[in-house]
Amino acid sequence: MPEQLAPIYLIAAVAVAGLITLGLRALPFAVLKPLRRSRFVQALGRWMPAGILLILAVVVLRDQFVSSGRIWPVAIATAVTIAVHLLGGRRALLSIAAGTACYILLINFI
Repeated sequence: MPEQLAPIYLIAAVAVAGLITLGLRALPFAVLKPLRRSRFVQALGRWMPAGILLILAVVVLRDQFVSSGRIWPVAIATAVTIAVHLLGGRRALLSIAAGTACYILLINFI
């Protein structure tokens, strides 16, 4: 390999990497476009976000319950998150922020 690469090789390498990245990011949209009207894909779009959040919550809460004796801050923050989500018009950002703030306050001041 030469000591100093010509700028054209660097530009070509960056361009190829950029095109591959763009193609890989566009591929799912191109593949999914014909399936948009499918009832299965629509059902996945409706249920997957909740399912992914449920899996994430179970994993995080399991680790908290098993690894530490701080069960109450986790349980209270989870209840606050659920309550804010149900009473606050199902705004995810608001409920996540409220639950996180509650948990941080509880572990720092109790």
